Amino acid sequence: MAQESSGGIKIVTTNRKAYHDYSVEDKFEAGMALMGSEVKSIAEGKANLTDSYCQVENGELWVYGIHISPYDPASRFGHDPRRKRKLLMHKYEINRLRGKVEQKGFAIVPLKLYFRRGKAKLEIGLVKGKRQFDKRDTIKERDMQRDLERELQR
Repeated sequence: MAQESSGGIKIVTTNRKAYHDYSVEDKFEAGMALMGSEVKSIAEGKANLTDSYCQVENGELWVYGIHISPYDPASRFGHDPRRKRKLLMHKYEINRLRGKVEQKGFAIVPLKLYFRRGKAKLEIGLVKGKRQFDKRDTIKERDMQRDLERELQR
């Protein structure tokens, strides 16, 4: 289920795998064009960001691979769980993202799905892929931080 965060934000799901596989260079907030049954399903926490990505097509930003389970009471009029969805951003932000993606090594990946003031929002990140040794360094730093916090609690 969704959890309440500071600032009136209700976090539904995060893409933890993205933080492991990529280094996040910049973050953006985008609205999503959704059907009513998708909004209700997201409110129930039935969304998954794993293996999703974003692309710029004809000056518009689209997200692919987000799985939003069908809402049971509206299953007769339901939606395709993995359909592509349009992201709502300013034109200058989309152009900036497109310019960065055309550079070598950058991609746009969804990081977090949440509600802000009753509207479903998607936090997307401009990311660069990590190499295997970078992932090991991240794991080592996380383990050292965990051990340090354990020692401080004693």
